[in-house]
Amino acid sequence: MRIEVTAASARAALSGVREVDDDDATLMDAFARLIWGVVVEPGDGVAGRVVEQWGAAEALRRLVAGQSLTTDGIDASDLAKGLARWRTRGDATAVRAAVESARRTGARLILPGDPGWPGRLADLGVHGPFVLWSRGDTALVADDRRTVAIVGARAATAYGEHVAGELAAELASAGITIVSGAAYGIDGVAHRSALHVGGRTVALLAGGVDRPYPSGHAALIDATARSGAVLAETPCGTPPTKWRFLARNRLIAALADATVVVEAGVRSGSLNTAAHAAALGRPLGAVPGAITSASSAGCHRVIRDFDGALVTCAGDVREMLGLSDAPTLSFDETRTDEMTRVLDAMSTRQSRSADEIARRSGIAPQEAEGLIALAELSGQALERADGWRRAPSTR
Repeated sequence: MRIEVTAASARAALSGVREVDDDDATLMDAFARLIWGVVVEPGDGVAGRVVEQWGAAEALRRLVAGQSLTTDGIDASDLAKGLARWRTRGDATAVRAAVESARRTGARLILPGDPGWPGRLADLGVHGPFVLWSRGDTALVADDRRTVAIVGARAATAYGEHVAGELAAELASAGITIVSGAAYGIDGVAHRSALHVGGRTVALLAGGVDRPYPSGHAALIDATARSGAVLAETPCGTPPTKWRFLARNRLIAALADATVVVEAGVRSGSLNTAAHAAALGRPLGAVPGAITSASSAGCHRVIRDFDGALVTCAGDVREMLGLSDAPTLSFDETRTDEMTRVLDAMSTRQSRSADEIARRSGIAPQEAEGLIALAELSGQALERADGWRRAPSTR
């Protein structure tokens, strides 16, 4: 390996991507973690165990010097394979290119122990990331913030997109951070819906944060970075690959207090995220669909095989988070059949005029206006400049 590991080189490399006024030991650890993030592929448990035992800086020094890295719990064969993998990528040019790309993008380097580092990632053990690269506000995944992952098929149906949008909008309106992977389909709808209601959302990318993927979601990813956060463990300049998508899914599951699969076929990558959530012991749920729908077969498997909760509304997700009691069946004397129709004609995501609500509910406009006024007084409807919306807590 041809990498200079000194306090001076660490300070020069880290300048512009994090503060460099720390002591030499702290800078060396940060620089070493940055390099490990370039040298290894995401989720490399052998590298994780080596760094856990030796420390990032000492493990890197030994790797560069060709000294022994014999580590408890790793047999000689696995370690030899790991060394062969890492040494082929130990190039100072690659490290320099990653940092320069990060500076151009405005990405920041986040390390374990930093204020913005999500403590939830500790549950991944030796398979956790060495660093995170961030565009945006990493406080959104801090341990004191509630987070929910909403994931699903890229080739989503209108039903799946509708449900994903309703869930994300209502949860985001309640201050819950929506986590997803920025893909087409369910992921994109979840991000957009959270942003649309002024909520917060976090996108986990499989490549570098400077390489929006898919390219058709570049504007959405930029909007997410401005109002939320875009995160990746791979260094800037890294292209997404199939393996990196699968490895990225463990981060989505680990960053979320609960994971909801909205729509997924039997081979959907969302089931990989669900499996990680189940392995981590995190609450897991899925939205049911028609038994004849191939697009929901994966969701039904989550409910059947992973003991996932059946999710039909945002209230079910809040229950998974322990934020509300189990729903009880009761008769609401304040809600007439006509009021139910008016509330059903409203949306939590977009405003509708009184005439549009009347048309959708099948109620005369004058009567609908009176019911809308009553709904506002009871807190079930919200008036906006462009019309009315159903309050997020209204079911």
